[in-house]
Amino acid sequence: MDLTSKQRAQLRGLANGIDTILIVGKDGIGDNLVRQANDALEARELIKGKVLDNSLMSAREAAEELAPLTRSEVVQVIGTKFVLYRPSHKKDKKDKIVLVADKKKA
Repeated sequence: MDLTSKQRAQLRGLANGIDTILIVGKDGIGDNLVRQANDALEARELIKGKVLDNSLMSAREAAEELAPLTRSEVVQVIGTKFVLYRPSHKKDKKDKIVLVADKKKA
């Protein structure tokens, strides 16, 4: 799943209003953090994370390491924060994020 620039822009706009729920500390990315990220992505589809100053990795490194482990896409990295997106697999979820369609000119 590769996101287009329009889809990334849409998700960045949606991410402005959400709180940071994932925190990467000095221990880096462990099994517990991956499990927490998976649960949050399944419930919300879009999550915002933060890398603390005492962490040995940057926000970009944390996002790029966490994305394949959670089967998600990195939407945005700014400063110490990052945003990840993964469509929910729950069919009955009412408030699913509907991405804009990619319209290419023929």
